[in-house]
Amino acid sequence: MASPGHSDLGEVAPEIKASERRTAVAIADLEWREMEGDDCEFRYGDGTNEAQDNDFPTVERSRLQEMLSLLGLETYQVQKLSLQDSLQISFDSMKNWAPQVPKDLPWNFLRKLQALNADARNTTMVLDVLPDARPVEKESQMEEEIIYWDPADDLAADIYSFSELPTPDTPVNPLDLLCALLISSDSFLQQEIVLKMALCQFALPLVLPDSENHYHTFLLWAMRGIVRTWWSQPPRGMGSFREDSVVLSRAPAFAFVRMDVSSNSKSQLLNAVLSPGHRQWDCFWHRDLNLGTNAREISDGLVEISWFFPSGREDLDIFPEPVTFLNLRGDIGSHWLQFKLLTEISSAVFILTDNISKKEYKLLYSMKESTTKYYFILSPYRGKRNTNLRFLNKLIPVLKIDHSHVLVKVSSTDSDSFVKRIRAIVGNVLRAPCRRVSVEDMAQAARKLGLKVDEDCEECQKAKDRMERITRKIKDSDAYRRDELRLQGDPWRKAAQVEKEFCQLQWAVDPPEKHRAELRRRLLELRMQQNSHDPSSGVQEFISGISSPSLSEKQYFLRWMEWGLARVAQPRLRQPPETLLTLRPKHGGATDLGEPLWPEPLGVEHFLREMGQFYEAESCLVEAGRLPAGQRRFAHFPGLASELLLTGLPLELIDGSTLSMPIRWVTGLLKELHVRLERRSRLVVLSTLGVPGTGKSTLLNTMFGLRFATGKSCSPRGAFMQLITVAEGFSQDLGCDHILVIDSGGLIGGALTSAGDRFELEASLATLLMGLSNVTVISLAETKDIPAAILHAFLRLEKTGHMPNYQFVYQNLHDVSVPGPRPRDKRQLLDPPGDLSRAAAQMEKQSDGFRALAGLAFCDPEKQHIWHIPGLWHGAPPMAAVSLAYSEAIFELKRCLLENIRNGLSNQNKNIQQLIELVRRL
Repeated sequence: MASPGHSDLGEVAPEIKASERRTAVAIADLEWREMEGDDCEFRYGDGTNEAQDNDFPTVERSRLQEMLSLLGLETYQVQKLSLQDSLQISFDSMKNWAPQVPKDLPWNFLRKLQALNADARNTTMVLDVLPDARPVEKESQMEEEIIYWDPADDLAADIYSFSELPTPDTPVNPLDLLCALLISSDSFLQQEIVLKMALCQFALPLVLPDSENHYHTFLLWAMRGIVRTWWSQPPRGMGSFREDSVVLSRAPAFAFVRMDVSSNSKSQLLNAVLSPGHRQWDCFWHRDLNLGTNAREISDGLVEISWFFPSGREDLDIFPEPVTFLNLRGDIGSHWLQFKLLTEISSAVFILTDNISKKEYKLLYSMKESTTKYYFILSPYRGKRNTNLRFLNKLIPVLKIDHSHVLVKVSSTDSDSFVKRIRAIVGNVLRAPCRRVSVEDMAQAARKLGLKVDEDCEECQKAKDRMERITRKIKDSDAYRRDELRLQGDPWRKAAQVEKEFCQLQWAVDPPEKHRAELRRRLLELRMQQNSHDPSSGVQEFISGISSPSLSEKQYFLRWMEWGLARVAQPRLRQPPETLLTLRPKHGGATDLGEPLWPEPLGVEHFLREMGQFYEAESCLVEAGRLPAGQRRFAHFPGLASELLLTGLPLELIDGSTLSMPIRWVTGLLKELHVRLERRSRLVVLSTLGVPGTGKSTLLNTMFGLRFATGKSCSPRGAFMQLITVAEGFSQDLGCDHILVIDSGGLIGGALTSAGDRFELEASLATLLMGLSNVTVISLAETKDIPAAILHAFLRLEKTGHMPNYQFVYQNLHDVSVPGPRPRDKRQLLDPPGDLSRAAAQMEKQSDGFRALAGLAFCDPEKQHIWHIPGLWHGAPPMAAVSLAYSEAIFELKRCLLENIRNGLSNQNKNIQQLIELVRRL
């Protein structure tokens, strides 16, 4: 699959010569050359001139290729690294290993980022230290250890005179690693990288420099999946809570750039501005961090973006509304195109410099028509004071600024006071009428300047158009489901109830044949009613989208559908959660079976459910002899769904609307999966159980890089499954080829009474999921708070002799200070049995009803564990980052699970055919 920054755009914007491409952006870059008396040469946005056109590309190309070769990424320039490649389970998945050579760095970065590890950007390698090795001196006075060259200089052609390419012994700058990895990744891995970076509160790449081809990519698609929540001031309430995509929400933007050389660090200043109180979070990588002074080889010209989001608390909020911050890496003179973009999208630009020369003066003079506010941050001790003052006095009327727009920061300046001054300037701009832009608005400005936008590739746009043809018809979600998704709702609910009764008759001692015949007749009537319908236009459009022969277009379509449906169907569901990740313990009582636990948003799963019901109805009629097999229209549907499962889409195993399993659809899907996997069909099934809001989905997503929906108020209620591939070199050792992960979602509502249809249904579903599993993770909000339905499932499964390997996970949802993990801490579950345990044993007619739960869950002390997972957030949301302790605890849990699988402690692994039989039996 091609990266959006490369061949994806070939069909829309065919490759053109470097000189033609530069001409396309010359107007944006070179307005200043028309100034009277301008004697400077014609310069391009990348800092080159016409005389260098022949030499410069060759030098830069070799520099990029050398970096890719050093990192082992050169093989991914044609066939890009995919998301599925990065998620494979391998030997390294079980080790907390440190990179030893540069080729380890990309994989170490991806592994840590997948686990939301705050140390992911650390590119330190564990090297054998030679006897004569000496530490590299750290330059404390310069922001970057780079010498900036004048393209007009005769020596400019010899770019290697100022910096040597990195060697296997040279540490790699983290920003170079990030750029190299993004250039080598396909669109969907790029999106995953950026999403995980956002969760870690890292600054995100907005404009990706590409020195190889001399044009840069605006990463709009890569940011599509980021949704943030915040409270605006005045105080918190229903009206002040907001949730929106960062791509669509508008906010004032403030850019920080460097002109020539500055002894003040932009990144450190930005971090200080964004950090509340005295706790500084290193959102932007800077020189005082490990390897922060290593020379950047390919990442100059990178534009980074980050945001401040208010929590609604005046004691914590730096600003009363969301604010965007932008950071250009490198000198504006060498990256004029990026600087031009920043001036067009920002409300204010802060320029850090030590010197203002004639060249820089001319560059800034060209911005005389700009309405953006400009502020200068100078360090006079390293600059030429009189020269700076002379040029500043000339620029004041040109840029429409006054002396308050010139700030001086020297080493003796009180840092806190200076940061407060910057914040005050930002606050003043916010209070006045100012420009507010979204990332989509920024992308439009980038297009006008000639930058590439990753989302503009033909496959992505075709998928978007198809999504819009579906979603523009959705005015009301409930009405759309009733009118367009006709096989769901009452027909499917009634059919599910009949099939449940029919299944229960199989276990009756002497079932009345008349009742059996009546149930069969009712079921056939309902299925014939369903089969009389044709797929609606929206469903047909959806089927066409997932039937595309282009894998990338299919993946684009599914992502667009997720966002498009969320946009049109979810505004009424938005409400302030107790925490911004909605990882909260909240247990409902017994609920009527016909009522949903919470409003279920319209999603991709509803279209797949509709396909499943067409297949179910048709299969039922074929089995009953009411429809000839040759007249089937929907027999290919399971094959389409299995392909989606193989590409990483979570598929519904248990229908969230009826809380039942469409058995023909699921078994048909698994059969197709078996055909496609051929010899690699050995499975381990791993499931999670627990009430909504205990962090089950977040745990799985962090552990394996999965895509289960999180958040009780916006996620579907059914159980979903996702497939993880085990690397071929590791599958023999692990004993399986794939791991099928099942997330129980909202199936277990946490009914506290051991009676009623709801409780019986929950207990049956818990028994089903645990019965299918080799390993089950029980997610608890409080150690003793084991839902009654899960307790009954323990007792029922003991009768069958099938007891999966259990891991009890206590997630600390509020206090981030609890240390962890603490495996094998069984004391709290070994206490005498409570009333709930006694009642469960009596209901299941167990003779030893007073036995503690420990007798079930810990019958083999080498197989079971209790884990205490620290709180997810470090700090106060929405500006909190993921806790390093949480990430490390999740990794240890993952390592333990894989170790148990490898050692055979997870019961006998299955192939897909055996899983199909087990599904039918259970």
